[in-house]
Amino acid sequence: MSGIIIKSARNTPNAPQDLGPYTQSVAFSHYNNISAQLPVDPATGKMIEGDIKAQTRQCLANIKAIVESIGHVMDDVVKTTIFLKNIADLDAVNDMYREFFPGYVPTRTVLAVAALPLNAEIQIEAIISNGEGTFPQAPCALIKLARNSDKAPQSPLSTHTVAFSHYNNIGAQLPVDGASGKLVAGGIKEQAAQCLSNIKAVLESVDVPFDDIVKVTVYLTNLADIDAVNEVYTTFFPDSAIARAVAYLPARSVICASALPMGALVQMDAVISHGDGTPPQLVEDRHNLVILARNTDKAPRSALHTQTVAFSHYNHIAGQLPLDMTTGKILTGCIKEQTAQCLGHIKTIVESIDHVMDDIVKVNIQVKNIEDLEAVNAIYTQYFPSYHPARTVIGVSELPAGALVQMDAVMSNAESTPPRC
Repeated sequence: MSGIIIKSARNTPNAPQDLGPYTQSVAFSHYNNISAQLPVDPATGKMIEGDIKAQTRQCLANIKAIVESIGHVMDDVVKTTIFLKNIADLDAVNDMYREFFPGYVPTRTVLAVAALPLNAEIQIEAIISNGEGTFPQAPCALIKLARNSDKAPQSPLSTHTVAFSHYNNIGAQLPVDGASGKLVAGGIKEQAAQCLSNIKAVLESVDVPFDDIVKVTVYLTNLADIDAVNEVYTTFFPDSAIARAVAYLPARSVICASALPMGALVQMDAVISHGDGTPPQLVEDRHNLVILARNTDKAPRSALHTQTVAFSHYNHIAGQLPLDMTTGKILTGCIKEQTAQCLGHIKTIVESIDHVMDDIVKVNIQVKNIEDLEAVNAIYTQYFPSYHPARTVIGVSELPAGALVQMDAVMSNAESTPPRC
């Protein structure tokens, strides 16, 4: 495998284009990131008319068109995230979802948010496996490993864990007791502990230690609960003696949801390093590929996450708020200034590990006011003047510390992690 791997960014006229500064599909090595798809007719470039079922079908049809345009099929999808305006629409969404995934189902995360671009009722993003790799990697018949555990709550519409190559995606875990199938009794602490316990049970079922997690996303319906969640979170991380010795913490983003399935207060999903790879890759010692967790003093640091965690050919950058490095507080200013601050922090982190912004393959943006998106884009395009990563944008009712915007990113990592492969 070459140390020079080329990113493949592609668009197709069979799915909506020119809705923002993003590329529909950005592949690197053995994964491909699909930008969040809105219920837009690619022929007209406008939102379709119709109910939530019609909008869901259009979102999924757009994803399918992108997937097929690059020689893939829907069974290559390893993860979807569904953003709804109204969580009560989930049953109707599921009816459509089954049509596109009639047998195998990828991992999945579902949440309701305050607003979506174009005032849509739904938006869906996806990650797909990319067995052929990107040039100059030689195509290889890697096998996707989709598995469930009896020790965590199961769903007919989401697989617990789907591994491909050296990464493994864990579907969003709700605070549901695996035995009863119901929300656990108690408040936010009990719910947070159950989410993390479910993730741990899934990992143990596939013989993967908890400290192989490289990124966690925490979805809360009330950001005031974050201190209580953090209190529980720190009892799970670090988990092993090795991780405690180096104080390892995964990258993390915290997102405010308007509502979560089953009326939960919190849910969490995770991305896992998978040193063994998937067949027919040779089984490696789990520590043969090293997780590289790094911080720089030139960007905001946190006692609860690492700024950037690399494993194999990807690097996950934690959610960045528009924090003023001098005061440690949210930057005083308008949305444009706060957007520049978030992107400036990401750029600082990227450059601290000898990368450039063009190495980013996916950006996730949460804005307090969806009406600010045009102003956000004006700054965004200054940081990505030609190449545009895949992207997802949602409107949220609140952001940590009262910010107007927050961003995280996934970056390509051509040099891989030691011992270089």
